[in-house]
Amino acid sequence: MKRVMVLGSTGSIGRNTLDIIGRMPGEFRAAALSCRSRIREIAAQTAEFKPEAVAVNSIDYTAGDLRQLLPAVQFYSGEEGLLKMIEEVGADIVVNGISGARGLLPSFKTLECGMDLALANKETVVMAGSLITELARKRNQKLIPVDSEHAALFSLLESAAERGVAEVILTASGGAFRDFSTEQLQNVRVADALNHPNWQMGPKITVDSATMANKGLEVIEAHYLFSIAVDKIKVLIHPQSYVHAMIRTIEGSLYAQISKPDMRLPILNALSYPRLLGADFADLELGNRELSFLPVDYQKYPLLALAYEAAKTGSAHCVVYNAANEVAVEAFLKERISFLEIAAVVADTLNLDWYGSTATLEDILDIDQRARVETERFIK
Repeated sequence: MKRVMVLGSTGSIGRNTLDIIGRMPGEFRAAALSCRSRIREIAAQTAEFKPEAVAVNSIDYTAGDLRQLLPAVQFYSGEEGLLKMIEEVGADIVVNGISGARGLLPSFKTLECGMDLALANKETVVMAGSLITELARKRNQKLIPVDSEHAALFSLLESAAERGVAEVILTASGGAFRDFSTEQLQNVRVADALNHPNWQMGPKITVDSATMANKGLEVIEAHYLFSIAVDKIKVLIHPQSYVHAMIRTIEGSLYAQISKPDMRLPILNALSYPRLLGADFADLELGNRELSFLPVDYQKYPLLALAYEAAKTGSAHCVVYNAANEVAVEAFLKERISFLEIAAVVADTLNLDWYGSTATLEDILDIDQRARVETERFIK
């Protein structure tokens, strides 16, 4: 039985991970859980799954509040508490479902403590791709992607790498506005952007899907995670979200990973790796289903174009791209800027001089913080 630590257990990735643990009690056990602030939800999860420890990042709750809601477990609070929990509570694998740059340090702590990492926090690789992959190699720990596209590439590349890979193709749903014209995007509101046609996700990633910044982050992630040249990573819009990724081998053949748009499948494969386990939720019948693919309109999705530029320019620009987008999306969700201004703010921030060292985590966190300050200045 594998002991699983679930970081961000009240988010979409975390809830799906616990669903799998609940379905397969003979295979997996929840060793520890963490959340940002949904204290009552994690209390309910604790009562059901009985982990040994819980970490709550929010400072809105006192130790007394936590002890009353979580009487039967060891608990940790704040960012330092989360890192301490990772260090002190043993697990076979850690699922990092934390959203945004806050997931960076927990990823590094996981590998430093000798645990495998099932990574849904793409920002870890976007911000520190060379460092995290080198750490996993040195520690001989598995770094397994959980994003549906990268999980698909992970599987495909293992199967067909020896045949010679010419390019990889990531698919994108196109988000809430895939059928909108650029003119129509001028008047969209927050509620419109959060209405994703295929997936149920948190607000930040749903907005990122609508702008295709999420796909931009995934291009950068694929570049570092699989050591693939940026020019060999392509994106196609696939409205049905059944084909998650493809690879083209050097003689022209295409190999695809096809499954339901259900995050439980890549999570299960990460938890069970290198084995495959049977599941009762993953079968997809292709009869009478349509599979269509469309090219990307980069004028409609400028944030995807900016991601390619950042990946080609250097790792510092990838850090800035992520930080600026996080700040801009938060401003949009609070209705401080319009939907189209998200890309404009990110572009303005990237246009500053960001040629700096990214040799250490401290360097990366410094660039991240400076980028957030500059982005907020542009928003104001």
